[in-house]
Amino acid sequence: MSKILVSLFSATGTTRKVAEEICKVENGDLYEIVPETPYTKQDLDYTVKDSRSNVEMADESSRPAFVKKCDSIADYDTVFVGFPVWWGREPSIIDTFLEAYDFSGKTIIPFLSHGGYGPAGTLASIEKAAPGADVEKNVLALAGGREMNSARQAVSNWLRELRQIRQARSARA
Repeated sequence: MSKILVSLFSATGTTRKVAEEICKVENGDLYEIVPETPYTKQDLDYTVKDSRSNVEMADESSRPAFVKKCDSIADYDTVFVGFPVWWGREPSIIDTFLEAYDFSGKTIIPFLSHGGYGPAGTLASIEKAAPGADVEKNVLALAGGREMNSARQAVSNWLRELRQIRQARSARA
């Protein structure tokens, strides 16, 4: 039986709700990627040119530190990775997380919240940050606000779809 980790970064709590639902349905372990320096409201203000999030996202080499390492990452076969989309891709702290571990042979399943971008360039970035991982292309992408109200049903439908995809792949193998 596959052991599942549901990891997430949530600056405002939106993505956390989805992660908790996935964790409950999939019987996974929850792991929150907590920034060493928490993001303030001002840090997240994209209208301010030199806000922390704007500065980090403008520099592709930015790797914000996170506090608690996941010592048992090797124990998991499947790792859900949740985050908000910032400026058309995952926040830089997600790259920090992915580059901190060896995901070779593991399945990474992204889920995200967004303000209109959808998954944008996240899949290519995740594949680059986690070489050797099998990155699922069927991504759960929920628009913040309006779609978050029906997140429980969306998560349930998406997880059912993922199970069907995995079963079909297994049958072909």
